[in-house]
Amino acid sequence: MPAETETRIVVRDVTPDISQHMLTELDKLPGVQLGDFLLQFELDEPRESVREVARRELRETPEIVKPAVAELRRLLEEDKDLHAPIDSEAWLIRFLRPCKFYPESAYGLIKRYYGFKVKHHKHYDGLVPSKETNIFNQNVLTVLPTRDQLGRRVLVLELGKKWKHNKCSLDEVFKGCVLFLEAAMLEPETQICGAVVIFDMDGLSMQQVLQFTPPFAKRIVDWLQECIPLRIKGLYITNQPYIFNIVFAIFKQFLNEKLRSRIVFIGNDKDLLHKYISPKCLPECYGGTLSIPRVSGAEWLELLLMCDQEFSAINSYGYKMKSKK
Repeated sequence: MPAETETRIVVRDVTPDISQHMLTELDKLPGVQLGDFLLQFELDEPRESVREVARRELRETPEIVKPAVAELRRLLEEDKDLHAPIDSEAWLIRFLRPCKFYPESAYGLIKRYYGFKVKHHKHYDGLVPSKETNIFNQNVLTVLPTRDQLGRRVLVLELGKKWKHNKCSLDEVFKGCVLFLEAAMLEPETQICGAVVIFDMDGLSMQQVLQFTPPFAKRIVDWLQECIPLRIKGLYITNQPYIFNIVFAIFKQFLNEKLRSRIVFIGNDKDLLHKYISPKCLPECYGGTLSIPRVSGAEWLELLLMCDQEFSAINSYGYKMKSKK
C-alpha cells in the first residue's frame, strides 16, 4: 500500500506574466502540495497544445485578437453606466474567448454578466471566501486536482448524503460555485478548454429535493446559459435516485437546447462517465485511477482565503447600483 500523501499549503512569487491576469497586486499565489504534485492557480501562459485549441476552436490568432481587443475596449469606453477594468487586456480576453473573439458578442456577455450581479446583488454583495467559510467546510464542493484529458477543470458537487441542507443552504452552495468559477476564469487554459461539472446526487432525500425551487433553478440556469464567461462543456449527473426526476423537472423548463444537450445522466454507469472524462482523471469513487488525493473543501478554502483581495477587486466592478430596478 502506498504511504499516505502529505498535503501542505505552499506559495509562489507572482511574476509579471502571472500578475497581468489579476486585478490586484498580490505578490504571492497559494497552492496545495500533494506529495510530488502541486495544485495551484494556473495563471501562466497556455501550453502550445492548448494554444492550438484556441486557434482551432476560438479563432485566437494575432490578426483577430488585436482588433477584437481594441473594438471591445471601445464599446466599453462608450458605456458610461459600466465600470470595468478596460485597461487590462487579459481581462478583455477573458470575455472574448468564450465568444470566439467577436467583440459585440463579448460586450453582450459582459453586460449580462454584470446585469446578473445587479439583479442578484444580495448573493454577490461582499462575496469573498472569508465570508463563505461554511460551504467549504461542509466539504460538498471541490475541484479535482488535475484537469481532464481535454484540459478542462472538473468541479464536483455532492448534493446527496454529504449535503446537510439544514446546515448549508442552496444559496451558499451557489455562492461557493461562483467563487470557484470566478477563480477558474482567471486561468488562461481554463478560459480556452472550459470546465465540466459532476453532480453526485447519491443519497438525495425528499427533504433535500424540497430545497430546489423554481426561482433558484431559474437563477442557476440563467447564470450558466447567459452570464458566465466560461465554457461549460458538460454537466454529468451521477448516482441519482429516482426522485431526482423531480429536481430535473424544475430545471428543465428553463434550459435552452445547447445546455440541455450537455447534460448527461450517468446514474451508476461508470463506463458511461468514462466516455466523457478519462478514468485517469477521476478518483476511485468514479471508477477512476487518479492516485492523487482529492483536495478537501477546507484546503480549498485555505487557498481561496489568500486571494480574498482579488475577489474584492472582482466585486468592485460592474453597473452602479442606481441601475438596479
